Amino acid sequence: QVQLVESGGGLVQAGGSLRLSCAASGSIFSINAMGWYRQAPGKQRELVAAITSGGSTNYADSVKGRFTISRDNAKNTVYLQMNSLKPEDTAVYYCNADVRLTLLRVPGNYWGQGTQVTVSS
Repeated sequence: QVQLVESGGGLVQAGGSLRLSCAASGSIFSINAMGWYRQAPGKQRELVAAITSGGSTNYADSVKGRFTISRDNAKNTVYLQMNSLKPEDTAVYYCNADVRLTLLRVPGNYWGQGTQVTVSS
């Protein structure tokens, strides 16, 4: 099994910053990619940012220039630095990992439990 443990969410004023962390553990042979998704009330879950094992990144247009995703491969950890936060960024943020398990390198996709980010105006 694979576990994703998230931290760093909270309440911040517009224009402020937060840093989210997600550590993956369990029966992981390798990680292909990790990313952050978010879901606001009444809306579908959307990709915020993703990073591959090779370091390639992808961002939603709404966060480009404000958010930065990074990773520490040795720790199986991904980070999301969120600057210049807006009320529209308010959502539950979920960590995601695309991995291969130690069980014969079987692919798998896993989600964290989510962490609340609230940006006040």
